[in-house]
Amino acid sequence: MPTTLYRNARVRTPEHPACTALVVGDDGRVAWLGDEAGADRHADAVDAVVDLGGALVLPGFVDAHAHVSHTGLGMRGVDLSGTRTVTEALDLVAAAARELPGAPVFAHGWQEQDWTRERAMTALELDRATGGGVVYASRIDGHSAVVSTALVALSGADAVDGWSASGFVVRDAKNAARSAFDASRSHADRREDIEVALRTAASLGIVSVHECGGPLLTSAEDFADVLDLGRRADLPETVGYWAEAVTEPGQARALAGLHGAVGLGGDLNIDGSIGSHTALLRDDYLDEHGCRGTAYRDAAGVRDHVAACAAAGVQSGFHVIGDAGLDLVLEGYVKAAELVGEETVRASRPRLEHAEMVDADGIATMARLGIAASVQPAFDAYWGGREGMYAARLGAERGVATNPFASFGRAGVRLAFGADSPVTPFAPWVAVRAAVEHRDTAERIDTATALAAHTVGGHDLAGRDGGVLAVGAAASFAVFSVPAYAADDLPALGGGAPLPECLLTVRDGVVLHDASA
Repeated sequence: MPTTLYRNARVRTPEHPACTALVVGDDGRVAWLGDEAGADRHADAVDAVVDLGGALVLPGFVDAHAHVSHTGLGMRGVDLSGTRTVTEALDLVAAAARELPGAPVFAHGWQEQDWTRERAMTALELDRATGGGVVYASRIDGHSAVVSTALVALSGADAVDGWSASGFVVRDAKNAARSAFDASRSHADRREDIEVALRTAASLGIVSVHECGGPLLTSAEDFADVLDLGRRADLPETVGYWAEAVTEPGQARALAGLHGAVGLGGDLNIDGSIGSHTALLRDDYLDEHGCRGTAYRDAAGVRDHVAACAAAGVQSGFHVIGDAGLDLVLEGYVKAAELVGEETVRASRPRLEHAEMVDADGIATMARLGIAASVQPAFDAYWGGREGMYAARLGAERGVATNPFASFGRAGVRLAFGADSPVTPFAPWVAVRAAVEHRDTAERIDTATALAAHTVGGHDLAGRDGGVLAVGAAASFAVFSVPAYAADDLPALGGGAPLPECLLTVRDGVVLHDASA
């Protein structure tokens, strides 16, 4: 690897407040940090010099929750996120079917709130649009979908829980349909989907992605491909979480080893999502009387999984969103700590994905047991507040009281940011801005704290060092053109200011993305 001097920049590093330059050694690590006078002295000793023209250099972003192959599939599929009517959505599906006759159609991103008449499409409408083709049309949150009659026949979704005669599927029916659809993809297509997703992540300054897979989410082969492509030097690294429950320490070690996973968690579901009425609530959904969501497991199951993982030294975790879901999962963690000891649980570095409706007592329990929060600030920007989708589902007071980022920080709960792509797209600066401009002003955090959650926080949750530019550290960073700076010498993000643009992404000294190329 050639040695490279990057200079004439604003380099954010704790080692040198006035840093403008860094040298990347032939081992892919930061060999030197300093100012322009020092850069002059290094210029003749390196293989290459790159003038960054005053751009901002930050540690590379970590996306702490994603579904990589499904992200790529969505990028190459039909994007329904901007549609305003069912007819418009069906026209896009029909156009995709005409472009590749006979090919399965994956459509993603619809939400009925965006559509006139606020209703989902139906299986019969998908059938007419595609001439009887195989279609999986995922709601934006990924916890429900509408499927065509041909896909129902392939999957047997109509014979399991969560099936509706309209073609709308949740729970087991959704999982069956999704599994059958995924099986229709070729191995080559899947690997291309993964590469497309990772290259997109790199173009946004992301150097590491936490993949959340599992038997109800992807196949073992899909998960292995994501981890394999993440080992390529020219793509962001991938860190794997496998969502399968265990009851014995030996089983935990064996399962994590089999899949190459750093933890048994990620989307190991306690409940579903607010948008699909499957997040587990203490009280009824405002817009669906008598519905309080779905519990996919009980506190005893959580206890057994956590205790087994902790005893094995394997990271545990769960997907959980609703307030009753958080009551359930934290009860399980407390019971596990009673079995194996609080220190054993803490040492295993457990994490919860989303944790959107946790209350003050729950946050205190998370802090006491060392349970980290892997959160998605874009969820608040997309759906939070007193007038968003959360308010429609939960009521204004509950709708705004989600994603308590500042409360996590005050309690000492470790925090990392992700997108849950394809639920929301890879967009790290959107996440940082959403955290800074949280719809509940009491839960806003400053830009530096948000950046830390999206860089060092992601490495920390995976039990790894990284996210800080320092001599001897991995040279994994991103370079941004910044339209305007705030008083803290970080990008100005409020008031609709344009977001920074990624010019260059480097992982372990290797350039992943160069906007000038």
